[in-house]
Amino acid sequence: MRIAGTTVLLTGATGGIGQTLARAFAAKGAKLLLTGRREEVLRPLAERLGGQVIVADLAERSDVERLVEEAADARIVIANAALPASGPVLDYRTEELDRALDVNLRAPILLSRLMAPRMVEAGSGHLVMIGSLSGRTASPGAALYNAAKFGLRGFALGLRQDLHGTGVGVSLVQPGFVGDAGMFADAGTSLPAGIRTVSSRRVAAATIRAVERNRAEVNVAPLELRLGSAIGGLFPSIAERAQRGAGAGATSRQLADGQREKR
Repeated sequence: MRIAGTTVLLTGATGGIGQTLARAFAAKGAKLLLTGRREEVLRPLAERLGGQVIVADLAERSDVERLVEEAADARIVIANAALPASGPVLDYRTEELDRALDVNLRAPILLSRLMAPRMVEAGSGHLVMIGSLSGRTASPGAALYNAAKFGLRGFALGLRQDLHGTGVGVSLVQPGFVGDAGMFADAGTSLPAGIRTVSSRRVAAATIRAVERNRAEVNVAPLELRLGSAIGGLFPSIAERAQRGAGAGATSRQLADGQREKR
């Protein structure tokens, strides 16, 4: 799909990865609708990129519906917003569980359901879900995050089949560990030896490629993580043993501690 001149709705535009996505789509000539909870971050970004701001909290269901009304002209939707959801499920209060699932899974589903009919009617559009390699294989201390990202992967790939032939594409972009922006970088977590990260610019480039080429699934990670996640999805017991040996539990605890105040 052609990006230049097309209105793009980008959720989670206040975060580091969201800001990189915004700059990348602006460079391709997109008309940006930037949304997030913090207007003080959105407004300067929109002014620099010539975009518009829609303040919304995707954990509030009425905000999602209002967002759709205000972004009715968008023909590309980038569902990038996400909340941290690391740590043992037994440590979560019920309201924290609800908020994580509302933002990380329900909001992208509802946005797609409400935005897609206009795209189908126009015969053109694209929906992108920013997922994670955590949607391909599980890891310790990430059951809630795994649940959302596994669900998002199933939804995106199923919706893509439902919309085949309508002119509306659906893509899933799944980063590994992003070293310079996003929840992992913000938590200040160190990785086991030999595990590499990718940059937010690489995630943005993959997202643009997914839209332009109507790619079903793009995994943005070093080769060893892409192979590991594929094998882990097929053989979870092998992945479990390998992660224990690599010290994944310690990494998970660091990540949970660094994200605890942002649940």
